[in-house]
Amino acid sequence: MDVLAACRNAKLASRAVRPLTRADKDALLLAMADALVDQTAVIVRANDEDVARGRAEGLSEGLVDRLRLDDDRVAAVAQALRDLAALPDPVGEVVRGERLANGLEVRQTRVPMGVVAMVYEARPNVTVDAAGLALKSGNAVVLRGGSAAAQSNAALVAVLRSVLSDAGLPPDAVTLIDGGGREAVKHLMTARGLVDVLIPRGGAELIRTVVEGSTVPVIETGVGNCHVYVDAAADLERALAIALNSKTHRPSVCNAAETLLVHESVAGSFLAAAIPALDAAGVTLHGDSQTVRAGLAAGIDVVAADDEDWAREYLSLDLAVRVVESLDDAIAHIDRWSSGHTEAIVTDDLTASRRFVAAVDSAAVMVNASTRFTDGGQLGLGAEIGISTQKLHARGPMGLAELTTTTWVVTGEGHVRD
Repeated sequence: MDVLAACRNAKLASRAVRPLTRADKDALLLAMADALVDQTAVIVRANDEDVARGRAEGLSEGLVDRLRLDDDRVAAVAQALRDLAALPDPVGEVVRGERLANGLEVRQTRVPMGVVAMVYEARPNVTVDAAGLALKSGNAVVLRGGSAAAQSNAALVAVLRSVLSDAGLPPDAVTLIDGGGREAVKHLMTARGLVDVLIPRGGAELIRTVVEGSTVPVIETGVGNCHVYVDAAADLERALAIALNSKTHRPSVCNAAETLLVHESVAGSFLAAAIPALDAAGVTLHGDSQTVRAGLAAGIDVVAADDEDWAREYLSLDLAVRVVESLDDAIAHIDRWSSGHTEAIVTDDLTASRRFVAAVDSAAVMVNASTRFTDGGQLGLGAEIGISTQKLHARGPMGLAELTTTTWVVTGEGHVRD
């Protein structure tokens, strides 16, 4: 595909999407949801081809899980569009406004960005989430999914484009860049003036490549080296439930916990319960010397951890475990090794939780809750286009508002400047 031509077509299509009313956009999303459900069998067959090819090529089971679509997952993708339709339209929201002393009325108002592009890896649900978020916020979208999900993405986008056509809108408002390898991604990264913002979502290498090589403005989504810290004042039963959920609920996603930190004053009793529970859930533990000894006492092998474990986003049923001397020691560990995604503290000490929240510099901080809640849907944003770990424009789950920019509207009565 000629990437620049595709971007030009998306730019033209964005002009048709930009003025749509909320009613128009919501009707479009609901029609897309219905069409996806109607075409479930076609989508799942296409996905089966991707899954079979991925397994044949040695794709890990964690990545296969991220890739897989079945009837329930297609229904969930469609429901995400319905949930988006139920959300307020960010376009036209007045961020701030006032009447100046000279009589001018000034309003800073949310408007669409124009063309949002996304480069991402083997999660075909992201294809629909990104398209829905872009359209609801008045944008066109250009999508470059990973080759592992090529058939799935093509089937999903074909459904979305058909609904656009049926609605009398240009189908290029949702464009899939198919093939072309790294050269296609390079063209997308340098389509300045055609693409207004580019969002990479995937592994560290992909994100680094896009951030370092783009001339298009980038919103950086980061890898998820997430931590759960069990404080001295933690309810240990609650802490175990949170640790298990954070690690095992869906280990292949970026908000899954990768490191468990335990205050030394509760380490003996907590690890005695946590190590067998995590082992029973299929988790391989990588621990410091104290955790290794606790594993031996429980008759469970714990792999000796090193710096690579503290730095690693496993995306699998592996968990690094370290006993820390204090809250400050836990914060120092997170400060050194975290990717800035999500950190959690389990404690009944209000002072400890406040210090943790104030000191930890991450996009999301959980107090007595699983790291798995760093998710646009869980936090009331509807579907998310990614989780930003940068600090400019957007940070944390990016929903509708994060896909808009602002325009200053100044209304006068013949005002001229002295």
